[in-house]
Amino acid sequence: MRLSLLLSTLLPSLGPAIATTARPAGPVVDAKHGVSYHGLERNGIDVFLGIPYGQDTSGARRFKPPQRHVPEPGARVDATAYGPSCPQALGPWAPPISLGDITRVSEDCLSLNVARPRGARAGDGLPVMVYIHGGGFWAGDGHDPTILPDGLVRESVRNGLPVVHVAMNYRLGFFGFAQSDALRSEGSGNAGLRDQRLAMEWVRDEIAQFGGDPDRVTIFGQSSGGLSVGMHIMAYGGTQPVPFQQAICQSQALEPGITGTFTIDAMQAVVDHVGCDGAALHSEETIACLRELDTQTLLNASLTTYRSDLNIGDIWLPAIDNDFLPAAPSALIREGRFANVTTMMGWCEDDLTFFTDSSIQTADETREFISSYIRGVTTPNIDTLLSHYPVSDFTAQSTPTLSAEFFRAARIFRDIIMVCEPLFYGQHLAAGAGKNAVYLYDWNQTVLEPVLEHATDRAGWGPIHTAEFGYIFGNFSQYDSGDYPFDPTASDYRLAARGSRSWSTFAATGKPSLAGHDTFRGFKPAFSEDGDDTFVFVAGGPSEGLSAIDGRDAAEGLRAQKLRERCGFINSAEMIQQLGY
Repeated sequence: MRLSLLLSTLLPSLGPAIATTARPAGPVVDAKHGVSYHGLERNGIDVFLGIPYGQDTSGARRFKPPQRHVPEPGARVDATAYGPSCPQALGPWAPPISLGDITRVSEDCLSLNVARPRGARAGDGLPVMVYIHGGGFWAGDGHDPTILPDGLVRESVRNGLPVVHVAMNYRLGFFGFAQSDALRSEGSGNAGLRDQRLAMEWVRDEIAQFGGDPDRVTIFGQSSGGLSVGMHIMAYGGTQPVPFQQAICQSQALEPGITGTFTIDAMQAVVDHVGCDGAALHSEETIACLRELDTQTLLNASLTTYRSDLNIGDIWLPAIDNDFLPAAPSALIREGRFANVTTMMGWCEDDLTFFTDSSIQTADETREFISSYIRGVTTPNIDTLLSHYPVSDFTAQSTPTLSAEFFRAARIFRDIIMVCEPLFYGQHLAAGAGKNAVYLYDWNQTVLEPVLEHATDRAGWGPIHTAEFGYIFGNFSQYDSGDYPFDPTASDYRLAARGSRSWSTFAATGKPSLAGHDTFRGFKPAFSEDGDDTFVFVAGGPSEGLSAIDGRDAAEGLRAQKLRERCGFINSAEMIQQLGY
């Protein structure tokens, strides 16, 4: 998902990452081909930055599946600087969701970064965590300060279960998710997802040189990165082996609108803007025209025609292409056409408050907000949906602008995209042929509240989208610019240790809890063998621990959310069809 551009003006003082000193690290050498990778030692870990995994995607290669970059035998790969970001708007794009500043873009952007414990060597066989960044398939890169892996890798070492971390760039927006019948016919749909897959295949083939185990790979991502992970689990309808064994979806696993018209409409707008309209949108001639234009012309056209008022700005989405995504995601899930992998999925307690119109005061305004988001849902179903969320279940904050109706709208919004879809997906993963272990979590603590309150003069946002980043990646210092109140508590630091270690422990063992280690306690699979109970681990906050969503084993906070009832309606066949996934 992509945060409103309003945040860029609300929070201009959130600066870049605090500078760190670095020095050259010992090279990694591919003895078979004589290729050497020369990286850096940074913050007590080794990093290898900007390693090309794919070839330039401009010109004739635009939109096409990526081709593997293979260094010449004997090449010396300088891995001391990040590669360019994939084409997108320059500058900061959504603080505090992102603290990055996009300064350089290119269609020759398919690179990845490897971080490992200092001194790791080939043959160590360490578990690998491959991260897919978010940004609504529209913005971001693999080295935003909020997702730097230094803290996560260091905590994994302290936990006695060290991991290797990999993060990638992949094509975004028009360049990564262009749609047309001509592209589908040539096998060029979902280019951005295919980039991610190629990066995973690079990990499978090359990570052993860096000390990683290609047979112990966990892919993870947040927001559209989490959606990407969900797509990779079902890639090719489960007919091809996947280059990973485990997966984590943070604040998204699916998304409404994938079977809708957001992307084809956005494609038409770009084609019209650049003048490639002498032929039909779906023709080969139109694609040839688009491939002849320069990067900047196309980027400017996509930026000019971008619609942030539709689908929260998520208008460039994966498409059913009869190949990578052979059917609607909901159909693939129902039919069990997915990889059998151990999975963790979750959301933040107040994931979407900062995406919700803060001026909402009345029931009519709630209806308008929700109806404008899920435009394909019928009026009777909107009525039923709203009836499941009586305003009496919600309380206004002390600041009058955040009303009970605002929190009602934000919760409906959250449940539709962040909670009920993972429940639907997870239930089928657990019940499928592989009887996969599925873990669910609700992140319920944040260090961002004082930052948001200072910037907006409003309190009560709660643990918003990306609230887990400071903890999982151990990167509190990135938010400490001195321009606003920022004072993590002892509780925050303790949560950072066990939260980060739980993520890397999951990568190492397939379970986020491990006796004798500082991880979450009692974090067990979400679905009981008889299918009657559903459990969610509440991470952080005053009631941390495993809870059923209802019944006698439910904590009051989760019981009050009525997830069985509400998600039962949202996940009904009719609603899924109208939501468009």
